[in-house]
Amino acid sequence: MSNLARKIQQQQEQVELPNQYVSTEAIKKYWLTPGEKVIGLVFAGLVCFGAINIISNQAEIYQVNKSIQDTQTSINDQQRVNSDLQVKVNDLSNYQRIWDNAKKMGLQVNENNVKVVPGK
Repeated sequence: MSNLARKIQQQQEQVELPNQYVSTEAIKKYWLTPGEKVIGLVFAGLVCFGAINIISNQAEIYQVNKSIQDTQTSINDQQRVNSDLQVKVNDLSNYQRIWDNAKKMGLQVNENNVKVVPGK
């Protein structure tokens, strides 16, 4: 090649170099891709749904336990009343007490009319 051809080639390279520098642009990089964002939102939604479900189940369990305790307390109170009444029945059905009340009313024992009633 001749010197003239080399000079023309060098001039063309010098003209092209500034154009290459200007054409480069900064490429933006995102931390998360749109697909990852959707997956993250779905996961967060499932976690919230699970938390709400667990809390509502615990509230229902608490209500059932409270109802069971109230019922148990009511049963205990009724058992106490029943045992008190049973003691009172035993006291009032004492043979000596019945005999004394019968004498006060003027009743007399007639052995021919006495029937033995089997007890419990």
